[in-house]
Amino acid sequence: MGKKDTLRIAAVGDLLLTTPRSSRTPGRGLEALSPEICNLFATCDVVLANLECTLPAEPYISTEPRVFTTEQQLESLQHTHINLVTLANNHAFDAFDPGFEKIETKLNQLGIKFFGAGLDSAKACAPITLSINDIRIAFFAAVSPSTGVKRFASAEQSGVPPFDDNVIRATINGLKQTHDHVFFVPHWGDERFRFPAPKQIIQARCFIDSGATAILGHHPHVLQGTEHYQHGFIAYSLGNFLANCVYWEDGDTLSWDRFERTSSIIVLELDKKQIRHVETFPVLDTGHDIILDRSRRGEKYRNSANKLLRKGITVPQYNRESYRVRAMLPIVKKATWENMRRIRPAHFKKIVRLLLNKS
Repeated sequence: MGKKDTLRIAAVGDLLLTTPRSSRTPGRGLEALSPEICNLFATCDVVLANLECTLPAEPYISTEPRVFTTEQQLESLQHTHINLVTLANNHAFDAFDPGFEKIETKLNQLGIKFFGAGLDSAKACAPITLSINDIRIAFFAAVSPSTGVKRFASAEQSGVPPFDDNVIRATINGLKQTHDHVFFVPHWGDERFRFPAPKQIIQARCFIDSGATAILGHHPHVLQGTEHYQHGFIAYSLGNFLANCVYWEDGDTLSWDRFERTSSIIVLELDKKQIRHVETFPVLDTGHDIILDRSRRGEKYRNSANKLLRKGITVPQYNRESYRVRAMLPIVKKATWENMRRIRPAHFKKIVRLLLNKS
């Protein structure tokens, strides 16, 4: 049998392996993954995910939500073929260094490689290099300050790599001297926006022009479309792969709707010189199981975002999306039957008075 001259990389979105901080009962883990997806992952040499959580420890950050997991939930990764995770996100240090060190120790025990965070900037910014079938590939990451991250790495401080266009381009250029492929994994963008900002599109294409083979983004928690550009491939946001609730200390929870529980698996086949083939698989987290989405809704979401990318995202269009997400979406999410049934005629009178006073 001849020597294999290609490798397959699968990339998925966010792993929200959450549980309430005070709970002793593990939340849902990747035992929820369907056999079909596990079998797909088994055909790949690398399976990359964004591990967006940390283990609880004291002290923890004062702002909420804090995203904590359990060792049992982390152990569920080892039977899924996920063998590489990025920790470059805004929740990696929710329990500061003690929580991060516990995550680091657990991943090492499980044999899962990681990058994108560290106890100083040298470790946080260091790429991870894999050599498979004589193909040498580097992965590195950065986190945009717009994501709400509280801890950037420096020479004296732990954290995640800061997002600096010049540094990212220089890193790509440097890694290309010794690697066949460079994958950049940014944590960026706006939560729940259905497409990236015009600036992000310019940035991503510049990173491809600098030599990156692929850009694989996270943070918005929804799909934001993909595109082939020059020799490279860009996924602006891969969405929530495992979408557990996010918990507040007062008992409030953030749950995800159908759109927010839809994601994509991107499978790239590479040889030493180029991307040979890209496949995209829509995925649905039903709240119980994570399955391939054959309803066509996932495909529809992806195609809609891709169509917008092809036409070009304008600033007015982006501003309208901002209004939809930040002004209208919170109202829609509050418009449950339980809340609506509490409305009384006096509430409408109050609204009318406010409108009249403003006019």
